[in-house]
Amino acid sequence: MKTIRLRPGKERSLLRRHPWIFESAIAKGGGDSGETVRVESAEGRFLAWAAFSPASRIRARAWSFDEAQRIDAAFFAAAVARALRARERFAIDSDGVRLVHGESDGLPGLIVDRYGDTLVAQFTSAGTERWKSAIADALLQSTGLEKLYERSDASVRQLEGLEPATGWLRGEGATELAIREHGWRLTLSIAEGHKTGFYLDQRDSRHRFSEAVRRLGAQRVLNCFCYTGGFTVAALAGGAQHVTSIDSSGPALERARAHVALNGFDAGGTEFLDADVNASLRRFLQEGRTFDAIVLDPPKFAPTAAHAERAARAYKDINRLGLQLLAPGGLLYTFSCSGGIGADLFHKIVASAGADANVDGYILERLGGAPDHPMTLEFPEGEYLKGLAVMRKP
Repeated sequence: MKTIRLRPGKERSLLRRHPWIFESAIAKGGGDSGETVRVESAEGRFLAWAAFSPASRIRARAWSFDEAQRIDAAFFAAAVARALRARERFAIDSDGVRLVHGESDGLPGLIVDRYGDTLVAQFTSAGTERWKSAIADALLQSTGLEKLYERSDASVRQLEGLEPATGWLRGEGATELAIREHGWRLTLSIAEGHKTGFYLDQRDSRHRFSEAVRRLGAQRVLNCFCYTGGFTVAALAGGAQHVTSIDSSGPALERARAHVALNGFDAGGTEFLDADVNASLRRFLQEGRTFDAIVLDPPKFAPTAAHAERAARAYKDINRLGLQLLAPGGLLYTFSCSGGIGADLFHKIVASAGADANVDGYILERLGGAPDHPMTLEFPEGEYLKGLAVMRKP
């Protein structure tokens, strides 16, 4: 077994069971891509078994902190089974479910979503790539399913020195699927959709938004960066009379239109704009339009902390415009999925946007990912999605 030894003092995070080991923490040692290595302190004390990644700044990711643990097919079968047992205890009103959420489930670099009878997996680390076949077998055995599609095309694979990989790993079938969520019907493409095909992490926020629209009687709703219209359907289900949805992807907007019809809503109460969100918000201000509820769910502006300053300006700009467009008593659901923007910083950004817009509001609640996208005590970085529900003061 190959060994890596850390520099003095660099064992502290591992002693707290944080799974990442950065290149700068390693004094000596290494391994092949994805190879399991023994991690020791500067004094030679066992710390973890980890997957080595020679191309990444995160040079190793811990599988286990138990010296007696063997990293083999049985290890992955047990880890997958534990993740599935946890999902049985979560409140999930959908047949679209995240079954494995990377580090939070003890499987760094592995994402697995279930859409009905089909599994979709992303292998984004050298370790999961090396154990791909064993993990695939464990997934099918634990779920009793036969179809597993791979969507290992996330840009993070490049940081691991891995090429993109997509296609059927086990079985085959349709790549156009439909799921149920809170009584709604939504469709997706596991071959071409964002992430593994759909934003399951916003499941509960869509439902909460629908309830808030109904409770506050919001009639005019604006859904920015709408993608395939999940929040659009939620607003209509909440009783909104008119929903304007904006995105820069024509195919996503076509699917959003189809979702309106699929759920039995009148298309006459919707407007879909293939346009830039910032430009549209400025135009709405010039036209004097206002909205009773607005959703701002932009793409990742800051993938790392190094991008945070530039991203903060972008988040502030769209939130300033959004708050200006809110009618008194109106509701803003605003989000950041950037790992480089923490919850406290995001709060400060939105507060600064309110000050510039001369708009004050009540924070009704903090929002985050659905429970099947968990953050653990040892891995706070799992909280990538954060949001605020803000009501403009009447």
